[in-house]
Amino acid sequence: MTKQTILSGSPWEDKVGYCRAIRVGNLVEVSGTVAIIDGETVKADDAYAQTVNIIERIGKVLEEAGASLENVVRTRIFTTDIRRFDDIARAHGQFFSQIKPTTGMYGISQLVGPEYLVEIEFTAVVDA
Repeated sequence: MTKQTILSGSPWEDKVGYCRAIRVGNLVEVSGTVAIIDGETVKADDAYAQTVNIIERIGKVLEEAGASLENVVRTRIFTTDIRRFDDIARAHGQFFSQIKPTTGMYGISQLVGPEYLVEIEFTAVVDA
């Protein structure tokens, strides 16, 4: 079985020793991903925009693996502020309301930086 690794160019990939995504057979696993916060369209206090940014970027990563958001069967959402559930859920639903992968949303104490409110992991299965 072949293994395809997808790198995003993040300095964390070498520092921590991981890849953004890996495809083995018809399974694609995507590492936990946070937003790129630019202070304009994606701000540190905007959980909705952070979630949209993450999902849009991972859509492109999935394409590199020969998959798409339609192939996603599970998401795992981590947030440092579970009170923002509605904003995060609205953004997730914007992409997945018809696809309906399994999911979980977990309130955690912190992510890699205080500006990050959301991190998402994805699992996709591609038609064989």
